[in-house]
Amino acid sequence: MPSDESFMRLALDQARIALEHGDAPVGAVLVRGDEVLAKACNERELRGDPTAHAEILALQAGSRVLGTWRLDDTTLYVTLEPCPMCAGALVLGRVGRLVYGPPDPKAGAALSLYNIPQDPRLNHRVSITTDVLAAECSAVLTEFFALRRR
Repeated sequence: MPSDESFMRLALDQARIALEHGDAPVGAVLVRGDEVLAKACNERELRGDPTAHAEILALQAGSRVLGTWRLDDTTLYVTLEPCPMCAGALVLGRVGRLVYGPPDPKAGAALSLYNIPQDPRLNHRVSITTDVLAAECSAVLTEFFALRRR
C-alpha cells in the first residue's frame, strides 16, 4: 500500500507543474484508500481566479469522480498548510484526513494561525498529519519566491 510520502511526492509533482504557468508551486492530491481520485496545482495566475488553489481544484475534481460532494473517506495531500478558504472547504466537503508538508506561519489555517479543520464548533472535524516531506516541499516554494524577488 502506498505511503504518505509516496502520495506527497505526487503532490510535489503537481506543485512543479504550477511553475510552468507562473503560479506559486503548491500541489494537492485527493486519495481514497490507495486510489488517486484527483491531482491539481495552483492555477490562480493561469485562470485569473483567486479561488483556484490546488486544494479547491482537487476537491472539485474528486467530487466529480465520486459523483458526490461528500468526501468522508478521502485524504487530501497538499504541499503546504492550507489557507482559511481551503481549510473551510475540507470541513464542508467532509474530508476525512489532511496530510501536508510544511506549516504556513503567514496564512496557515490547519494548526498555524487557526485550526479550522478541527474546530469543535463546526459540524465536521478532519484528522491532520503534518510535516510530511516538509523540507522538499519548502525547497520548491523557497526557490520560486527567491526567483521572483530577482
